[in-house]
Amino acid sequence: MSAKDVVIQLIGVKKAYRVGEVITWGLRGVDLKVRRGEFIAIMGPSGSGKTTLLNMIGLLDKPTEGKILIDGVDVSRLKSKELAYIRNRKIGFVFQFFNLINRLTVLENIELPLIVRKIPRRIRIEKAKQALLLAGGDLSWLPKRPNQLSGGQQQRVAIARAIVGEPAIILADEPTGNLDRHSARSVIDTFLKLNKKGQTIIMVTHDPEVGNCAQKIYLLRDGKIISIQEPDKDKCILATVSLTKSRE
Repeated sequence: MSAKDVVIQLIGVKKAYRVGEVITWGLRGVDLKVRRGEFIAIMGPSGSGKTTLLNMIGLLDKPTEGKILIDGVDVSRLKSKELAYIRNRKIGFVFQFFNLINRLTVLENIELPLIVRKIPRRIRIEKAKQALLLAGGDLSWLPKRPNQLSGGQQQRVAIARAIVGEPAIILADEPTGNLDRHSARSVIDTFLKLNKKGQTIIMVTHDPEVGNCAQKIYLLRDGKIISIQEPDKDKCILATVSLTKSRE
């Protein structure tokens, strides 16, 4: 693996939380390399540090110890403005509860990352349409409010918002955790299509059927990566529906 292939690297990353005199370690020395175009799943029991790890990669929090490199740049000691710039340009976020703004239309939600870049509205609208279609959405949703859509539709809007700025990395925190199985399959199918186009995706999930759709599974426990597993593609949520249909 050459240095140019590595889009994310964590070196000895630790994260401590202090409450009074009590120190709790969220991460206990994580080393991780993610290649450009990889689709990895991070799995582990509740409290294992999955979301903490994703927050480190997404530059939403700083490590207590260790280094985080994005495209070879050590971001661990950058200032807030510099971190915000990298988040806007290089990282797209997809959350379990969508994090859409209900007072805005679907179009306005999707174009938000582009407003920060001061991109003209005409171009923003076109890019938002392209992103929604790429995320498997429907252009008829654009004038609607998020609360007028189903959960699965809202998650597709959230994915469109994440990819509209053409980031190098998509970070997904339990993206199917709040969805029914049909909607979950649609979201994972969208991720696989995006990954096939070269998108790097890091996904936290507790669902083995979702995790088995990735290229690698990193198992986290007590703030450490304890193993790297090959997924069982026959147990991917998309394969299981195919198997079910074949038995009927």
